[in-house]
Parts: sequence; C-alpha cells; structure tokens
Amino acid sequence: MKVGIIGSGGREHAICEAIKKSKKIDEIYCFPGNAGTNSIATNVDLEVNDFKKLKNYIIQNSIDLIIVGPEKPLVEGIVDFLEKNGIKVFGPNKIASQLEGSKIFTKNICKKYNIPTANFGVFENQINSLKFLDKCNFPIVVKADGLAAGKGVYICETREESEQAIREIFKGKFGEAKKILIEEFLKGEEMSFFVISDGETFKTFGTAQDHKRVFEGDLGKNTGGMGAYSPSRLDNEILNQKVLNKIIEPTLKALKEMNTNFKGFLYAGLMIVKNEPFLIEYNVRMGDPECQTILPRLKTNFLNIFSLYIYLYESWNNRKRRKRARYL
Repeated sequence: MKVGIIGSGGREHAICEAIKKSKKIDEIYCFPGNAGTNSIATNVDLEVNDFKKLKNYIIQNSIDLIIVGPEKPLVEGIVDFLEKNGIKVFGPNKIASQLEGSKIFTKNICKKYNIPTANFGVFENQINSLKFLDKCNFPIVVKADGLAAGKGVYICETREESEQAIREIFKGKFGEAKKILIEEFLKGEEMSFFVISDGETFKTFGTAQDHKRVFEGDLGKNTGGMGAYSPSRLDNEILNQKVLNKIIEPTLKALKEMNTNFKGFLYAGLMIVKNEPFLIEYNVRMGDPECQTILPRLKTNFLNIFSLYIYLYESWNNRKRRKRARYL
C-alpha cells in the first residue's frame, strides 16, 4: 500500500514513523516532508496549496491513501477536492474544518448548543473593540478569528496589552482581520483531548498537555507549542465523560444539523476549572507537538485505524446515497 502524508512538521514525521511499522506499507510519500521524513519516506517537493499538482502526482504514482497533517489545506478544502477526484483522503471537509478555521464559527456553535466555553464578544472594527475594554475585568483573552499557526491568541494582563493586541490583529499581523474575538480569562489547567471520527461514530484517541508560553513558569507570549507530554495528568474517566457529553457530542450534532459531518481527528483544547471542562478552541487535526507524544503510546496498528475509518466513512456515505435515491 502506498500512503501520502501532507505536511512538513514533527507531527508528519511522527505519523510516518507510526505507519511505517505496518507490514502493508510499500512506500510513503511526504508533501513536502522534512529532514526526518526523508530517511523513512520519499519527500516530494510540491506546494501543498497547489491542489491540482498534488492530485496529478497522487494519480500518476498510484497512491492509495492521503493523510492531511496541517490545518491550512484542510480549511482551504483539500479533502473536498481530492474526494471529488476519486482519491481516498483522511481529514475533515471544508465546512467541518471551520471549527478551526474560524474561532467565531465555533463560538457560535457553543452558544447555540450550550457547550461550556468562556464568555465572549465579537467585534468587527478596532473602535468598538477598544470601547469594549471599558467593561472588561483583566486579564482577558484577545483572539484573531482565522488561522494563525497557533499564535493568534493574546493573554492580556492589562488594558495596555489588550489595546496592543487589538491593533496588531486589525493591522494584519495574522492576515486580513474582519472580526476579532474578546473573551473572559478562565483560570484553570489546560488539557488537550483527541477523538477520531468516521463521520457517524467516534472514539477517544488520548489526551496530552502542551506548553504554549515561551518562558518557564507559564510566562511570556503564546507559541505554536514548546513541547508536550501524554497522557494529561488530569485524564480520568469522570472528566473524560464530561468532555464527551458536554462538548464533543453536541459539536458533532451541530455539524450534522448543518448537513455535514466530521471525518478525521478532532482536537479539543480545554480549560479544566474545578474538574469542569470548558472549550477554548478546536483543531481539526492531530496537534503538533502533541502527536509526537500520543502516537508512541499507540498499541494498535496505525495504518489499520486509517483504513478502517476510511472504509466506515465510505460505507456511511454509500448508505446515505442509497437512502436518498429511494426518495427521488
């Protein structure tokens, strides 16, 4: 079996290492990969945002399955594009990827489905954002709406820091900013919670704790992740069930009611306050660096997991198509 992995980080290297253990693997391709993947796979120097060139290479080399690592191609619709061209791909479609692509999209789902999260406000310009600060108790959290490579979140201890964050976001530090999110600061301990879904059902896929702040003692600006360990020290059956009941299940229900579903890894970034989970954000793929600590603990053949979930997804879709056809 030939497998292609899109991405160039430590996450993609960890995925390569995990699926390489399968006896079914004939060859692994990485687009574009890195120095680590180059020793265990074939790195392919293609721009991951050029979907047509990717498609042509995949077809020409008879690659059986594509696994998408990073968020940007998912949000831009690579899964929809490849599936329309008959290519098996593991990851969520463009609509479902908005869970990560737009923090406001996710917050609105939280509001509608009573998913526990921090209180928030959405603002379309700098003037109204700055006025809102008059009503705030500090610290607060200021977030860019779209993708920001894990860096578009400011934890602001003072009004001055908040004003600077707002100005930087609206000046385009993380790309064009049409809206901004300002939310209350939740005091607790972070936890990363993963599930894997075939579009209809899901299973938990482990927990982790990553370190965002640049300095020791949880100080300094947020980064894309300075390291991680797994499982989270907060991991326990009672808390995990609360996460599933109060956060994961309502989110997947929301997507179904939008006439879509979620296939792939869903990563909930949580704040645990007095043993109660609050959703901070969603990522629609495995985290990096969390992936590097979760996959070495995996006892099941990783390639078999991908193959099973792709098979189940296709089965669900075929069943839905047959059901629709009966009513035409």
